[in-house]
Amino acid sequence: MLNLLAVGSVALDSVKTPFGQVTEVLGGSATYFSTAASYFTRVGLVAVVGEDFPKEHIAFLKSRPIDLEGLEVGRGQTFRWCGEYGYHLNEARTLETHLNVFQKFNPQLPNTYKEAPVVFLANIDPELQLGVLEQTRSPDLVALDTMNFWIDGKRDALLKVLGRVHIVIINEGEARQLVQEVNLVKVAREILKLGPKVLIIKRGEYGALLFTQEAIFSAPAYPLEAVFDPTGAGDSFAGGFMGHLARTKDFSMNNLRQAVIFGSVMASYCVEAFSLERFRNLHPDEVQERYRAFKQLTHFDEM
Repeated sequence: MLNLLAVGSVALDSVKTPFGQVTEVLGGSATYFSTAASYFTRVGLVAVVGEDFPKEHIAFLKSRPIDLEGLEVGRGQTFRWCGEYGYHLNEARTLETHLNVFQKFNPQLPNTYKEAPVVFLANIDPELQLGVLEQTRSPDLVALDTMNFWIDGKRDALLKVLGRVHIVIINEGEARQLVQEVNLVKVAREILKLGPKVLIIKRGEYGALLFTQEAIFSAPAYPLEAVFDPTGAGDSFAGGFMGHLARTKDFSMNNLRQAVIFGSVMASYCVEAFSLERFRNLHPDEVQERYRAFKQLTHFDEM
């Protein structure tokens, strides 16, 4: 049985940053999430690609502890996204989006996935997220990501799914938009009223904040000399975060804090190269080494 189920997009990305550009490389929210999470546990990936999806990308996913029974091959072309970043790398400017087979994506879980104890609903239509939850059998932990498009266009469905999940992982702009507040502490209080027990606000180069009703935890981003491409960093963060929770099956506050750091570790490796290239040669020992470096980064002794 799988420890972790991920539902989202697999795409071909074309990206330009001040440090280079790539064309039609492997991307998509579920791809980044599953790859990062696979350093901690086995992941079941539910997504759709077209008949044109390169075989070498399938081979890469299969080289990781990622189960592809839920990866559908639809008639048509794979979802494509084209974007660029300026020197302020926190936000991409979308140049082109071609949904292709993703436009008619209707996730169907293989029977072996329905018992997964931990579920991650990546950034897709909240009605599809609800449909996935209807197919699962009482998971112990459910988390979701969303975006401004769904907050504006599918608010009622999004509110419904928010009432059925345990964890929400979104960036600070989306968090503010969701509840029409500016102060992040007030934002968190209002989002937690909607049903989730835990809120993670991703803040890019400024790190991440974890909120529960009882506590707040702040983690910095790892200081890097070279950042090439921030595409997928948020999904890689979610993969590290959820992967650690799925591996340990411990949802205590202390372990949630550790999960935030592991998420930050995976995000930091993601941005060191375009697409998923950094993960192709990333060794698990490096993940542990950077986790220890994160601990040292924020450690201090009381006087």
